[in-house]
Amino acid sequence: MNATIAAREPQTLVRFVTRAYARFLLVGFALLPAYLIAYLYFFQNPALKFEDHLFHEIAIAAATLEGLFVAYVTWQCYRSSGEPLLRWLTLGFLGFVLIYALHGIFTGMAHHNMWLFLLYGPASRFAMSALLLAGLLSYNHPPDSTAKRSDPRGWLAWIALFVVVDLAVAWVAYSPIAGSLAVRLSMEGGAMILSALNVAALMLRRIRTPLMVIYGISITSFALASLAFILGRPWNHMWWLAHAIFAAGFFLLSYGVVQAFHTTRSFSNIYSQEELMARLAEATARTESALQELQRTNEKLKHLAATDPLTGAANRRQFIERVEAEIGRVRHGGTTFSLLALDLDNFKAINDAYGHLAGDEVLREFVHKCLDAIRPYDGVARVGGEEFMVLLPQAGLDKALAIGERIRSSVAGSAFNAGSGKPGEVTVSVGGSQFGRDGNTIDTILRVADERLYSAKHLGRNRVVIA
Repeated sequence: MNATIAAREPQTLVRFVTRAYARFLLVGFALLPAYLIAYLYFFQNPALKFEDHLFHEIAIAAATLEGLFVAYVTWQCYRSSGEPLLRWLTLGFLGFVLIYALHGIFTGMAHHNMWLFLLYGPASRFAMSALLLAGLLSYNHPPDSTAKRSDPRGWLAWIALFVVVDLAVAWVAYSPIAGSLAVRLSMEGGAMILSALNVAALMLRRIRTPLMVIYGISITSFALASLAFILGRPWNHMWWLAHAIFAAGFFLLSYGVVQAFHTTRSFSNIYSQEELMARLAEATARTESALQELQRTNEKLKHLAATDPLTGAANRRQFIERVEAEIGRVRHGGTTFSLLALDLDNFKAINDAYGHLAGDEVLREFVHKCLDAIRPYDGVARVGGEEFMVLLPQAGLDKALAIGERIRSSVAGSAFNAGSGKPGEVTVSVGGSQFGRDGNTIDTILRVADERLYSAKHLGRNRVVIA
């Protein structure tokens, strides 16, 4: 017992250490952009710039197309699962695209109206972070109804709102307050605060499913991207780093959406490795139990198909199969075998006098008498109403005669229960045949055994005839 406990302790310790290490790696990965931000902030000249409008326009166009694709995939997941989180994610991606696209379109205006070019970036990030926070707050809420999922009016209303935001940003860009630092900082700082609240809520609610871990790392990237945008200046290295950080978070979040699409279509119900192993173990146990039950059922059905339901003896089909197997054994060098054909004498009189229920009880008792009289490897089969056959492997007619007499005397010397428990006298007539001596086919030896059975009947019943 102590050895077992000692063997388990290192495994528990290793499990704890590896879990802590995995969480440390996740936190380190999530905070990686912070190291890059600190490096540029403390060790790079903020006046260094890389101003390339074409490159910026291509990057924004690629981000817009990516955003539209991810919004579509997220929407498909939402239509399937109805998960509110996916609805808000779809709106977050869609809102970001419809606002952020103008940031690329107005790149050429950077020298004419800097704010018309610049303000659409923080506006898109602010809108997206607000919608993602709403999504997290709806985590694990009941799914939306099918009608709500398919109703286009709600989506059109949000698209109209995003267009209004675009117009509002344009109005601010041409207004006297556009040059105020507070305008840009309020949107970029608001996006950073909302993203930070998103991460805090995720941690406080202890949401640790695999896709929500990806979600948390992505939101952390969005918060750090907003911080980099606040610290950076248009076209300098910090500004470009902010774009790269945001893109990395966006791509990571889109990866989570695609994973949801290819699995459960739900952002909540993706299982961790431990959950998958537990579910696999449960499914395996259920499968094994089902297979065992199926095996038991098949065995039961096989038994029912091979036995007579009244007496429990083999039925005619099973008996024929066993005789054919014996013939094959003999033809491959085995010793001969014999058959006994048995028929209860005057059985109709028992049914007429006591009823069929009493007759059924007599048949059951008769089978028990036969089983007691034959060898363990012999077989009894019911082939008709009161007609039975006994297969005697590795037995000639002399052995068949001895076993037939044992059955006959056992039956004749016993009192069978008849109607109302009254004892009745029962006798049996027996005919026997031997394979090879009386025929080399199953039909022949069966016919010979029947003929000798009828001879026993004609000779006065209650006897065994084997020649």
